[in-house]
Amino acid sequence: MPDNPLELRDLGHSYSGPSVFEGVSLTVAPGELVSILGASGSGKSTLLRAAAGFVTPTRGTVSIGGVEVARDGRELVPAERRGVGMMFQDYALFPHMTVAENVAFGLPGDPNAPARVAEVLALVGLEGLEHRRPGALSGGQQQRVALARALAPRPSLLLLDEPFANLDGPLRFEVGDHVVKILASEGVGALLVTHDREEALGLSHRVAVLASTGDEPAGLVQVGTPQEGEVRIKIHSTALCHTDAYT
Repeated sequence: MPDNPLELRDLGHSYSGPSVFEGVSLTVAPGELVSILGASGSGKSTLLRAAAGFVTPTRGTVSIGGVEVARDGRELVPAERRGVGMMFQDYALFPHMTVAENVAFGLPGDPNAPARVAEVLALVGLEGLEHRRPGALSGGQQQRVALARALAPRPSLLLLDEPFANLDGPLRFEVGDHVVKILASEGVGALLVTHDREEALGLSHRVAVLASTGDEPAGLVQVGTPQEGEVRIKIHSTALCHTDAYT
């Protein structure tokens, strides 16, 4: 059985003051999409950055593919060596590069890059658009380019920072559903942070609600499948009620 793409164990983090979150334990299995649902300011983006290696959590451990990459405030593996793909809300495409050049950006010096670029563009349904620039594409097409670029280096884990927020209603779920199916077919685990209840319920295999109780630091108050009644109740009662200085 392959190692889980991501394991967080008793994770906590603080900057210079109170803790942002404490006691967060969560796994992401191969091909599984897990959403972290919480209000703006609940610490969900800090949690994502801790998994990526952009923030070193002050407590607990982060493991990727069975390898510990951070423990109790120590970075054991830097971000650039974790083999993690990322998708952002603003797509982060290079406007002066073609679609193919954007996708190949994460494959420097790879002699098989042209074949891999063609493979992932076919996977996301963008064959024939290799020579276009991002400005000539729709929002949904740009998001698929971002997905192709993230998948090109064959990561075991993909981190998604509200990547569908700039897409309108039906298109958001059309693109999101396409992403989920591709991740499952490729066996790539994914962690999605969002403040959108319907997005979390509609796209995820499991949902983890990140929220605080009173003056306590944020933590995971519920983890389960979207079909579980307790999860749906917790999402609608607490997920969007908390804000603080963090995202």
